[in-house]
Amino acid sequence: VQLQASGGGLVQAGGSLRLSCTASGTILSIYTMGWYRQAPGKQREPVALSSSGGATTYADSVKGRATISRGSAKNTMYLQMNSLKPDDTAVYYCNADASSFMGRAAYWGQGTEVTVSS
Repeated sequence: VQLQASGGGLVQAGGSLRLSCTASGTILSIYTMGWYRQAPGKQREPVALSSSGGATTYADSVKGRATISRGSAKNTMYLQMNSLKPDDTAVYYCNADASSFMGRAAYWGQGTEVTVSS
């Protein structure tokens, strides 16, 4: 299973970005998908999670500003972030809890960098 994240970039504070993540490979099922971020010098932290049943959870720091969604094909995921702040600057990683013929595991994308300028 491979995850490909895209959509990062440089944006001014108050702006918006839409991140995308696509899972590919021999996937039997995808359970929870989520976005995590890691700012320079900090640990990776969860931003938003989406269960296969449609439940979503958000970090307090992005509540009201972020929306996670899954594509109709269920192997794609998006993160719409509005009212971006300099504190949102980080590398954003997509994650999927998925099963393949090799079993069930957590998979990570390569990350997409988001820089918010003040």
